[in-house]
Amino acid sequence: MSKQYETVIGLEVHVELATKTKIFCGCSTAFGGAPNTHTCPVCTGMPGSLPVLNKQVVEYAMAVGLATNCTITQYCKFDRKNYFYPDNPQNYQISQLYLPICRNGHVDIETSAGRKSIGIHEIHMEEDAGKLVHDEWEDCSLVDYNRSGVPLIEIVSEPDMRSAEEVIAYLEKLRLTIQYLGASDCKLNEGSMRADVNLSVREVGASEFGTRTEMKNLNSFKAISRAIEGERARQIELLEDGKSVIQETRRWDDNKEYSYAMRSKEDAQDYRYFPDPDLVPLSISDEWIAAVKSRQPELQEEKAARYKTEFDIPDYDIGIITGSKKLADLFEATTALCHNPKKVSNWLMVETMRLLKEKEMDAEDITFTPENLAALVRLTDENAITSTVAKEVFEKMFSERIDVEKFVEDNGLKTISDEGALRQTIEQVIAENPQSAADYRAGKTKAIGFLVGQTMKAMKGKADPGMVNEILKELL
Repeated sequence: MSKQYETVIGLEVHVELATKTKIFCGCSTAFGGAPNTHTCPVCTGMPGSLPVLNKQVVEYAMAVGLATNCTITQYCKFDRKNYFYPDNPQNYQISQLYLPICRNGHVDIETSAGRKSIGIHEIHMEEDAGKLVHDEWEDCSLVDYNRSGVPLIEIVSEPDMRSAEEVIAYLEKLRLTIQYLGASDCKLNEGSMRADVNLSVREVGASEFGTRTEMKNLNSFKAISRAIEGERARQIELLEDGKSVIQETRRWDDNKEYSYAMRSKEDAQDYRYFPDPDLVPLSISDEWIAAVKSRQPELQEEKAARYKTEFDIPDYDIGIITGSKKLADLFEATTALCHNPKKVSNWLMVETMRLLKEKEMDAEDITFTPENLAALVRLTDENAITSTVAKEVFEKMFSERIDVEKFVEDNGLKTISDEGALRQTIEQVIAENPQSAADYRAGKTKAIGFLVGQTMKAMKGKADPGMVNEILKELL
């Protein structure tokens, strides 16, 4: 009988915080920018330069800690982690080892297996390193220090996850929570959220953990899923062949769907941590924690519960809308203007989702305003435009900044409910389609659908469908 294996997974998640300036200096944290333009003596590690802590970093770290049920360490300090690498300008990184700002938290996730709590060991603040750019052409490596000193929090989970599904649910929960807090945009593709996966396998029923490996270079949920499946299979194969798993850091290559060893943990350097002598310890008062707590926004689960009682929309819609802070904000602002949650939800669930998928965009990339969507809902409610016209206007509004009401007016898109003009067109349609008219008169009531369609086509979709139906029936 073949052995059954269980996967044990813990994550280290790095999140770049959404501050305007870096953690210890006044340089910009904006993504992109020409290499080495967002730099100064502090973040390039010049001798004699001194770090000054950015207060907003501490508040974001506390906000994330409070939202993930952590205890805030009221006396905490920064340590130096010494390592020598070209993208690390001081030859040490300022981090927190001994007294991290948040400890002992948890988040609850939902998977096909039900609800589960994933422990958070700690969250600490640190600075990001620069970025090495390898130039194949010149056969050299260039360093860009724009990212050096960008504030990070590292969220270290307990080894509580057992499958790729649980890992993705945990990451999605973290990402959504942090986005709702406004602490980071958590874009994996831009590196503002990065996850390292620590994974080991053991026989089902064993109490001891197996030897773990750490996988780096994972910048999408799909890559993380594939890396977990790939590494699990690799470790099981080694154990089945009677070999042992080596504790090492591996790099995942998503194109080849394979991980390869970067460095073994045996020769991993001792980082020689010691308290940073240039930064005073932090003393976080009860009042400060209370102030951060009082500013915490409504998070996804509370929002979903409120939508259920406040707005009469389906659970599925609630899940999708609250699953993106951008969509939730758009939904609430639009509903406040037009007081029609059902219609607003329909526009977001159907047309918005369709266009996002078609254009391969994220909800974060939506540019139309609540004012414009509310105007569109109002115009359709008042039958001032037909649903066909509304869809055309929506597509325009989705891709360009237009004023909906002005656009409808300027392009003559208002519904034609002038009976005289409609009657004339309908008489012509009946004359041009004698067969359908005869079918209708012979009792084939469905034939009227074709005549309605032809009328709408002749009126370029701007006729009031109710009036078209009435006049057709009367004339036939």
